[in-house]
Amino acid sequence: EPLRNPATAKREIFLEALEYDSPEQRIAFLDRACANNDAIRAAVEKLLKHHKNDDFMQAPGLQAAPLSALEKPGDRIGCYKILQQIGEGGCGIVYMAEQEKPVRRKVALKVIKPGMGTRSIIARFEAERQALALMDHPNIAKVLEAGATETGRPYFVMELVRGIKITDFCDQNKLPIQGRLQLFIQVCQAIQHAHQKGIIHRDIKPSNILVTLRDGVAMPNVIDFGIAKATQERFTDKTLFTAFQQFIGTPAYMSPEQAEMSELGIDTRSDIYSLGVLLYELLVGRTPFDSTTLMQSGLDEIRRVIREEEPARPSNCLRTMRGSDLAAIASCRQLEPTGLIDLVKRDLDWIVMKALEKDRTRRYETASELAADIERHLQDKPVEARPPSNLYKIHKWVRRNKLAFAGASVIAVVLVAATGISAWQAALARQRQVESESISKFLTEVFQSPDPFRDARTITVTEALAAAARKLETDLAGQPARRAKLESTLVETYHRLGLHREALPLQEKVFDYYHATFGPENPATLDAMRWLAREYQATARLNDALSLREQLLALRLKVNGPEDTNTLWAMNDLAISYADAGRHREALKLREQVLAMRRKVSGPGSPDTLAAMRSLGTSYDDADLT
Repeated sequence: EPLRNPATAKREIFLEALEYDSPEQRIAFLDRACANNDAIRAAVEKLLKHHKNDDFMQAPGLQAAPLSALEKPGDRIGCYKILQQIGEGGCGIVYMAEQEKPVRRKVALKVIKPGMGTRSIIARFEAERQALALMDHPNIAKVLEAGATETGRPYFVMELVRGIKITDFCDQNKLPIQGRLQLFIQVCQAIQHAHQKGIIHRDIKPSNILVTLRDGVAMPNVIDFGIAKATQERFTDKTLFTAFQQFIGTPAYMSPEQAEMSELGIDTRSDIYSLGVLLYELLVGRTPFDSTTLMQSGLDEIRRVIREEEPARPSNCLRTMRGSDLAAIASCRQLEPTGLIDLVKRDLDWIVMKALEKDRTRRYETASELAADIERHLQDKPVEARPPSNLYKIHKWVRRNKLAFAGASVIAVVLVAATGISAWQAALARQRQVESESISKFLTEVFQSPDPFRDARTITVTEALAAAARKLETDLAGQPARRAKLESTLVETYHRLGLHREALPLQEKVFDYYHATFGPENPATLDAMRWLAREYQATARLNDALSLREQLLALRLKVNGPEDTNTLWAMNDLAISYADAGRHREALKLREQVLAMRRKVSGPGSPDTLAAMRSLGTSYDDADLT
């Protein structure tokens, strides 16, 4: 297949070439992938030389890269003597080293690979070391020191953890589900501690969680905190390699917003997603998206899968396995296959899928909330991830009090009462559901109505949505309130598909309706104003977006007050518009106010506060005040 876009082709070939271990395999891959395009091949080989700095270019026909920049046993970095290499990641090499003074001990020393040691990265490492030094948790490997080699390459010195990755430990010891969950809770508590100190891990995966035995008790240790964050640079041509390497860290464990690499950025909830992947793997022995399949895809396909495809529930993943695979996985958990499926398909399905929500606002807010839900499951209490019906709550209560409810008649009475309560609540909720059902029915009709046989062609989603918009104009002409709600639904659908020019005129209609009907200070009007400004921003009508956001902030301050969440979001949105307009000092001032208010309202460790800190850091860079 011809290479259509040289820049995209170069990126994808480079990423895939990293997956081949031997020089012969990589060369054969380049022969296939570059399609006789010498320019692209030369560019990819140059990237690979800088990346691996190993024997990749020692195969026949290629020149070897110098190895002088890499350390070898016996070399010294500061007061540390290199003993042996014990690992290699995307951006660094990990050695076992011996510290000789002021105390003699063995440590893990991670050195950034040649070519990545810029002044900005060294500065980030030092800043990160200061933050990491604040952490003091029994399940977090301590960072002892940070610095730079004589050639300017940054390094971290960490506590040497002698253990095996958590998934291997669980399988080798045939740990039952309860034991795996207890280990996972400790991991969540460690991540929560880091988040409270303002540190996001960014690369939670089994190989970064090593289990050791202390006095016969299994203890998970989280390693590599802050390394990815310290090496982050802006995604520009000058930092192409760093940004790629940051992305391909571990796609199977990566959150949708981390894969997106957009201005949205990531916060502590990205770690919640990765914890959800880890929990999935501890339960069923596989990740939601197979890592081998992902890495065989191109960069765009990896991002699409992570952002758009819904993973199978853990119990469904087990059901669809081959019999021999399921039997082996169940055996490692001391269960029969049917018993494992039955155990997972209840609360644990709900907990995992809540952690894996694509929309991070629907995930657990904190790692401690995730751990608390696991605890509730282990104690046979209702979990927060599951819709808390009265029937479900009473069922869990009966399970916790089996002796008190041994008589079948008593249980029957309880269940009948629960059913009655549920029916009563359903009656109260029925009226509220009518409108939601009408929206669902309308959209179902829209997407079922195109008939390829009738129309003699394939009907696109865009055409179906356009037909829906036209249908609203005619069918609901006399029901403006319902039409506005349905138009809002279509706007959100357009927005998620990236069809902002189609979304804009609909959102203008929605805003006009609410403004004319309820006035400028009504909550629905203010929400519509925010989403209209969003579509202006997305369609590059930056001045319109800025003007509307200034109006919205004034109204939010008047209606909601300065501490309301909606007001803070309005300030944040306006800061984005100011930054896009080059008014960096105004953006900086707003973000300082947002951070101060977030600390007051949400607390210093909340995801919103941490996000405000990162936004303020961006403003400091833009305003050139650092």
